[in-house]
Amino acid sequence: MDYKIGGWSLPSNINCIIREEHVLTGKIKEHVYQRAHAASNKIKQLLERDDTEFMVCTSENIHYISQIPLDDYEDDDDERQDSEETS
Repeated sequence: MDYKIGGWSLPSNINCIIREEHVLTGKIKEHVYQRAHAASNKIKQLLERDDTEFMVCTSENIHYISQIPLDDYEDDDDERQDSEETS
């Protein structure tokens, strides 16, 4: 059985797809895994990097993981709101 989640179509022999983005360059890489153990090792490796955000897509869920502190995202929103108010 194939799955389609948010535009992703996963064949039954695929455990997950990991899509990583280098924060500074915007370069994107996709990794496809048939075994959960191999995907878990890649996730551990990516969690050690400060310059990467990534998304893990399985047949059931999509998870977005970012190393950027939440405060930085909130600051961006505040700046955007301030600029809209002054316009």
